[in-house]
Amino acid sequence: MAVASTGIKSLAAAVSNHYAAPDRIAQILHMLGKPAVAEYIKTKLPYGAKSRSGDLGEILASSYVSEYTGYSVGVYKLRWSDHREMAMRGDDILGIRLDPSVTVKFLKGEVKSRAALGKKTVDEARTALGSSNGRPTPHALAFVADRLFETGETALSEVIDQFQLKARIEINQLSHLMFMFTGNNPSSLLTANLSAYNGKIPQFAVGLRVSTHQAFIKDVFEKVIADADKP
Repeated sequence: MAVASTGIKSLAAAVSNHYAAPDRIAQILHMLGKPAVAEYIKTKLPYGAKSRSGDLGEILASSYVSEYTGYSVGVYKLRWSDHREMAMRGDDILGIRLDPSVTVKFLKGEVKSRAALGKKTVDEARTALGSSNGRPTPHALAFVADRLFETGETALSEVIDQFQLKARIEINQLSHLMFMFTGNNPSSLLTANLSAYNGKIPQFAVGLRVSTHQAFIKDVFEKVIADADKP
């Protein structure tokens, strides 16, 4: 229980940043005070169990990519969600890493969050990774490039524009990630799926198991709301 409590506390501390930029929070705090910040955060958070599950899966996957792979996720895309109860379109994860040998490398990731993961869901992730000939979708590339440009990271935005609008992304610039956040053990399903893949794009799979999957998600979001409401 202590491990779960530590995980809930640590994750809740990071969740708000995926929905709202620190400078936006600071602006509201300065203009309207702490109660307004709490209300703002709560308007950004999903309340449906399915939406929370999907969002937390993507937050965990983004954190994994940023901390352990050498790729940057570019932007926290949940900040631009047009409705808190609707999944965003495009690739779940678009990782970017500048590489002297090929200019830039891309990590295309698909994320699933399930209380009980099954083969059908893993197959759906495989299908999504294979879309657009295994390359990041044009929508995902444009979305990330636009957001980077808007936030002043023009150099990286221009690199993405180059490979979205002019040059073709080559196979040696690609890797795929399948990230599963689940209540059951995903090892055998992921191993079987990776073994069956016969393409040329390097494949990686991560299974994060929390046996109390649904309760864990509920507790994380309740902790975020409770922390926001603290005076």
